[in-house]
Amino acid sequence: MKSKVNSQPIFVKNTNSLLSVEEEQQKFLTEYPNFQLTSILDELRKNDYANLDHQGHIYLDFTGAGLYAHSQVQKHQDLLKNTVFGNPHSSNPTSLAATHLIERTRETILTFFNADPQEYVCIITNNASGALKLVGESYPFSNNSHYLLTYDNHNSVNGIREFARAKGAQINYIPVLLPDLQIDQQELSCQLKNIDPAAHSLFAYPAQSNFSGVQHSLEWIQVAQEAGWDVLLDAAAFVPTNSLDLQKYHPDFVTLSFYKMFGYPTGVGLLLARREALNKLQRPWFAGGTITVASVKGDKYYLHQGAEGFEDGTLDYLNIPAVEIGLKHFTSIGYETIHNRVMDLTGWLIKKLANIRHSNGRNLISIYGPENTQNRGGTIAMNFYDPEGHFIDHLRVEARANQQGISLRSGCFCNPGDGEMALGLSADELTSCFAIKTNFEYQDFRSCLAEKSTGAVRVSLGLVSNFEDVYKMVKLAESFVDLKYHEV
Repeated sequence: MKSKVNSQPIFVKNTNSLLSVEEEQQKFLTEYPNFQLTSILDELRKNDYANLDHQGHIYLDFTGAGLYAHSQVQKHQDLLKNTVFGNPHSSNPTSLAATHLIERTRETILTFFNADPQEYVCIITNNASGALKLVGESYPFSNNSHYLLTYDNHNSVNGIREFARAKGAQINYIPVLLPDLQIDQQELSCQLKNIDPAAHSLFAYPAQSNFSGVQHSLEWIQVAQEAGWDVLLDAAAFVPTNSLDLQKYHPDFVTLSFYKMFGYPTGVGLLLARREALNKLQRPWFAGGTITVASVKGDKYYLHQGAEGFEDGTLDYLNIPAVEIGLKHFTSIGYETIHNRVMDLTGWLIKKLANIRHSNGRNLISIYGPENTQNRGGTIAMNFYDPEGHFIDHLRVEARANQQGISLRSGCFCNPGDGEMALGLSADELTSCFAIKTNFEYQDFRSCLAEKSTGAVRVSLGLVSNFEDVYKMVKLAESFVDLKYHEV
């Protein structure tokens, strides 16, 4: 049941406060007996992620970034120390050594996502945002095109609307519905039928919301394609704890950042594109590395076909091999183990947080999104409320977490659609705020909506999360019980 701020205070004794960590863990293992099957991750954390516990970190920001293992860094360092690599845009020995590793990494990526190389092209980018920009700037939008996207997209997906708008395309959003922030499927079905079959139209949605953790059906991919749409799947928040099988599902474009999965390297992202869809893209410029021939006097250029035509400049050839190391690290653990651990911990954490009450019976926390583990991942967004029902500033919650060595995140997480729905911000309120000044900073936003929360607290679990991490999060939450918002 959705956690709400009660309208009729009833003074009760809080019977849900935590016991000792040892007692709570025993109760947890009774409730989630299969959790012990994931004990390999406890050993992995102890041996390969030792800095977490040695330095006293409680890391609850896996949707912000994954963590890297010591062994990943060591293997990459050994590779660099024992080989000489040169700029791959040549055929000399050091260049060919770099080219070989880049191509091997592409093959590993395609295998990891079970993508047929006859169907998919692997394009290496700086990050997921860079991959999305490639699609947005090159997609053949026209006056008869549609760009359809869900409310809960990341801003890098929202930003494609500006390319669509510049080319005269119609832009439509599918709303999410309260309380669980699931997509309005009736509206989605209706909008998917609203298409000009003679024009190119694009439907974009996240496999998992980076705000609420809601996971959307991948069956929509085929439904949309059969209606005539190209489909862009943002997989950045999904693939760290869920497998994506591109033999089962066939989105036209898939985008992600590898650091979200395994922390290292940063600065390497991915665009997986179906060859048929890639052929539709029309690049608005060319750069070093993307052309076979360019002429100044002849005023002509010819783009590479396939991936190279979309990889601007020199690739990060020293870091790209670390992607292969990270993918092999993930494969050695297994998605099932990672997923099961994260969902057991998420289920326990949600129940504990939703049941914390002030002495007058009001809920301390309102959780945005599903309050169970159905159709969701290990990302939980929430806000804290005092005994009178006033929201407690998310920045104050983050500040207290910082003092206790807990890394969580606050704000809207580059996901304004989910945030606006969850926080009850109306279009009229937002329009009025944005009319105040030309240059609009986040502090202006907070000041304009002073009576409402302009953000949330987000906790996210991942590869080496353990019971002690979620226990300490609940203890942090309990420290706000019976405090007035101005006392925090």
